[in-house]
Amino acid sequence: MSGGLFGDDRAPGGDPLEAAAADAPLAERMRPRSLEEYVGQEQLVGEGKILWSLLEGGLAQSLILWGPPGTGKTTLARLIAARSGLRFVPFSAVLSGVKEIRVVMAEAEVSRGRTGERTLLFVDEIHRFNKAQQDAFLPYVERGDILLIGATTENPSFEVNSALLSRVRTLVLEPLSVDDLVALLRRALEDSERGLAAAFEASDDILRQIANACDGDARRSLTALETGAAILAPGEELAPERVAEVLQRKVLHYDKTGEEHYNLVSALHKSIRNSDENATLYWLTRMMEAGEDGRYLARRLIRMASEDIGLADPFALRIALDAAEAFHQLGYPEGKLALVQCAVYLARARKSNALYVALGKAEKDVAQTAADPVPLHLRNASTRLMEDVGYGAGYRYAHDDPRAKEEMVCLPESLAGRRYFKPRPSTGE
Repeated sequence: MSGGLFGDDRAPGGDPLEAAAADAPLAERMRPRSLEEYVGQEQLVGEGKILWSLLEGGLAQSLILWGPPGTGKTTLARLIAARSGLRFVPFSAVLSGVKEIRVVMAEAEVSRGRTGERTLLFVDEIHRFNKAQQDAFLPYVERGDILLIGATTENPSFEVNSALLSRVRTLVLEPLSVDDLVALLRRALEDSERGLAAAFEASDDILRQIANACDGDARRSLTALETGAAILAPGEELAPERVAEVLQRKVLHYDKTGEEHYNLVSALHKSIRNSDENATLYWLTRMMEAGEDGRYLARRLIRMASEDIGLADPFALRIALDAAEAFHQLGYPEGKLALVQCAVYLARARKSNALYVALGKAEKDVAQTAADPVPLHLRNASTRLMEDVGYGAGYRYAHDDPRAKEEMVCLPESLAGRRYFKPRPSTGE
């Protein structure tokens, strides 16, 4: 594909595809140098897809590349830079601050004034900059001094300044498939120039086992392969019983305050609501294994017991409260079973959201209608004066007067007849 998309062009400000040192980590050495080597993200780089089309016509728009770790964001930025022919400046939000931003921006402005050439600025982990720091890019993006490519693992809707986000195009990268990872692993294992030059043997089934454990992350997969080269003798076969040693303990991608946290708790809640105990067990286990605070999970289960079950099974709330207390007493790992017992009970319980809907309607009326006085017949006449002005007049004691339920109005006059709670006709729940 020489001379074509992502071809052999080089950015004047530095070679974005410069070969890694021989002693660099395997994942860095195997970083693709052309689109032919790039694996995955066909929805972006396939012929006729968005990046293909953008680059065939010349990149003229700043981009945000959003995706999980190890999905090729940095590699894709370097390939774009090589094709663009622009002055390329890589920049790390982890290692740099506003002072460094201003220096780079000033250099970009001078370079464009002198040569007419724009700078392609690649900012890795752009979400690490706060909103004020991100503002520093705005005037230079607007004037066209720079084309910005930002890479982030976090949802740009929450982590990127809205003013900056409105001036860039966001492209979403997906986790690599197991087949993609197996292809990468096989290439790295057999590559004699940059890879492991068949340092050990591994079947496709073994490589698939490694890929399955790495959740679409190419970097983790290649790191596991490099571990295999370190612990196996030259030419030795990687046996199934040694795969766990190569992988070490699986670390789940999870951020207790980020989008993945909310995605997983949403999956748990909706699985319980849908009465799917197996999905409930899976999502709850994923959160617990990733280190989620058990107290938070207990609070969520209490909420679900009221929101999605309510009076269809009033005992569900008691189960949730007991589970929360049990976890408080035991903690991890012993307290896991209490949370699991509660979650599965909630999933299997009869469901009703009648109370949840009723509360919403009542809240709306309280917020949007006048705060009418309590009807006189519902007021307590605790003094003679209050009795004289009518407090309690006309009140009917429902225990002795069965017709009071239908005939005595308890809502304010302006809301008379309003119905918030609508029980199921067959059960009264």
